[in-house]
Amino acid sequence: MPSTTPARPHPATPEEYVLGTGDAESSRLGLQHRLWSPAAHSLWERAAIRPGQTVLDVGCGPGHATIDLAEIVGHTGRVIAVDESPLFLKHLNDRVVGQHLRNVDRILGDAQQLDALLPTQAATIDLAYCRWVLCFVPDPEALVRGVARLLKPGGRFAIQDYFNYESMSLAPRREPFSRVIRAVGKSFRARGGDPDIVARLPALCRKHGLEVTHLAVNQRLARPGSSIWAWPETFFATYVPRLVEMNYITTEDRKAFEAAWSEASDDPDSFMQLPPVFDVLAVRR
Repeated sequence: MPSTTPARPHPATPEEYVLGTGDAESSRLGLQHRLWSPAAHSLWERAAIRPGQTVLDVGCGPGHATIDLAEIVGHTGRVIAVDESPLFLKHLNDRVVGQHLRNVDRILGDAQQLDALLPTQAATIDLAYCRWVLCFVPDPEALVRGVARLLKPGGRFAIQDYFNYESMSLAPRREPFSRVIRAVGKSFRARGGDPDIVARLPALCRKHGLEVTHLAVNQRLARPGSSIWAWPETFFATYVPRLVEMNYITTEDRKAFEAAWSEASDDPDSFMQLPPVFDVLAVRR
């Protein structure tokens, strides 16, 4: 059945994280972190993170990466975890308490306002880490500028984020799937995000005294039944219904997508090209 034209889209409110901040999203982010943990640790190793350092986790969410960073810097180091969600910071605190960590500071606030959140921390940070945050914020330059002020000379800014997000595709191609991916990109942009943000980062970094010394792409494929297949699967389970609620797709579009996804999941010859995740490492000069 052909889909009908959706009503005029209405984005989520600007202060609302596009995927929500409930328990289900915290669990999804936990799975996401586990599946992408090797890439994160590889970038941290390239950035030479080590015990005793002070690390800023920008947009830490429920703190899955924060805990790893805290264990790396050890009891002589410190991790400052910033997020605008009180619930996510509570989840982080639960993990910190459960693992008897005493080197994590939680800061509630907008990562685009680091100057106001950390007014006395200029030039005190050895490493800042930011994963899948810049693609969602309306003012990524404010975030980059804030991090640059906080880094010591020689401090590093490690970023993992998207470019060419909408290249995500199923093989063989299925139009209902492609329609939803286009709607996802449109919905991100409508609320001020940019699923191609990495294209802008080298220039933004240079403008604020950061030199990009490493730029690479993590291009992954998923096949039905693989662990990484669960990464897009859990995202779609959360976000496709929201696309209907926000009028970016119709109910018929959702049903067609779910049928295409189910068909692909049952097809051993199918595979999926995941959205490219880029590693960016910049140094404060």
